[in-house]
Amino acid sequence: MVTATNKQKYYFYVLLCADQTLYGGFTTDRKHRLAMHNSGRGARYTRTRRPVKMIYSEEYPTKSAALKAEYAFKHQPRRAKVTFLRQHGVIVPEKR
Repeated sequence: MVTATNKQKYYFYVLLCADQTLYGGFTTDRKHRLAMHNSGRGARYTRTRRPVKMIYSEEYPTKSAALKAEYAFKHQPRRAKVTFLRQHGVIVPEKR
């Protein structure tokens, strides 16, 4: 049960994959989700692109808001994703 003092947190996150591609996702537990991706039990996309590194995350007040951020990120070309990350202080290496 979630109480006012133990409010659930929702996160949009971005992973940098071993092949320098970017993956956006949603979670309530960043550490656990990263471990899942790196163990091969995360998203199908990241299974063959390990290891992955979490390079960005942002907390949202609702699940809906975090999912909307994930959707918006995923539906952009790489150039726009890199611009977004750079605007948030993240250095993104050039894709090989």
